Order: sequence, then C-alpha cells, then structure tokens
Amino acid sequence: TLMRSSAASDVYKRQAQVDRNETLIRSALHGLEYEIKAGFSIGGTAPLPLPVEIRSIDGYNPTLAISIGGEVTKWIAVQNKLGIIVGLRLENKAMTTEATVKNYNMEILGQGGERISGVWTGGVKTKVHTAGLTIPLMATYKLTNRWNIKAGPYFSYLLSREFSGHVYEGYLREDNPTGPKVEFTDGKIATYDFSDDLRHFQWGLQIGAGWRAFKHLNVCLLYTSPSPRD
Repeated sequence: TLMRSSAASDVYKRQAQVDRNETLIRSALHGLEYEIKAGFSIGGTAPLPLPVEIRSIDGYNPTLAISIGGEVTKWIAVQNKLGIIVGLRLENKAMTTEATVKNYNMEILGQGGERISGVWTGGVKTKVHTAGLTIPLMATYKLTNRWNIKAGPYFSYLLSREFSGHVYEGYLREDNPTGPKVEFTDGKIATYDFSDDLRHFQWGLQIGAGWRAFKHLNVCLLYTSPSPRD
C-alpha cells in the first residue's frame, strides 16, 4: 500500500510539472512573461521644489526599505520588442532626516502637551515610514536580448503612514513671524506629528532599465518620482 501511494504521488508531481510547463509555453506563445520581484529602494520624501524655508539638510539616513511583488509583460508589436507591463507590489519606504529651517510653518506639542502653531526657526528631525500597495503600469522596449528600458505611471495606496519628529535648538513664533516667541534650547525639544496629513492615495512616474543576467534572473533599476503636491 505504501509503495502504491508513493508511486501515485510521483505520478501526480510529474503531471503537475508537465501542466506548469505547458502553461508557460502557451503564455510565451501569446507574448506573455511573468516575473516575481524582490528588491530594496534608496531615496527620500521631500516637497518639490524644496521650500526656501529649509536652509540646509544636516543629516539623512535611509533605513531599510524593501519591496516584493509580481509583474506581467505582454509583448505586442515591433517583432515582440514593444510591450506593456502591469504589476502589483507590496513595499515600504523609510528615512530619517535633520534640517535647519527658518520661519517654517509648524504645529508642535508644548511641554504640557498643548498644541502651538506658528513658524519655527531652528533644528528639525523627521522620521518617515510608509507601507502600501503599488500598481505599476509601464511601456517597455527591448534594446537587445539582455537589455530593456521601461517607463510609465504608478499608483499607490498607503496602508500605514508615519511623518513625525521633533524640533530643537530654536524658537517658535506663534501664529506669524512677529508673534510671541517660544524658545526650545539647552536640550529642550518639542514633538510634532503630521502623519494624518499624508495622503492614502499617491501616484507618480517611474523610468528605468532591466538587464537579463541569467535565464531566470533579471536585474532592474528604477527611478521613481514623488507624488505631486496638492
């Protein structure tokens, strides 16, 4: 009985392998390619153009940012050199920065937990961390059997978002640049949290290139533009 069960299992595995191979062959004949991707990103979150109130970037630390997902490419024209890519990936983005600003609009939490709005002059340390789902939609073109280029929009929905930090070694003018002065010096800080101001839905453009290193391994480099400001 054990031998018959083992033999049946082997037959099932071989049949499953044959079915997968046939599916891949049919997809290739219809100009379809499938890719599973994993990677990491290096970058940052900043308003563009950079506001004049930000006088200098004093520190930047890109923390671990990874992505995993899949893409389908449909080759459609020019001897199967031109194609359309659609995909889905789960990704996170994170960084910490330090900057010196002057008359920067800010709402901070005072020492007693009260909210104070105004313009801040001094140091700012920010932590950003987001995680979400992204759908890329790109056109791609094969330059050679190994190289291709691609470009198009992406659409993201943030599942979690954090934009927080603290201010230090400076002062806040309440309401406007000539309002009452509240100082934070000698190690005193005040925190802020703008996480709720980050939009759930974001979009932008991406452009890049891919290189087929081996039969089942592609290396891709993408530049992703930030989502436009409201």
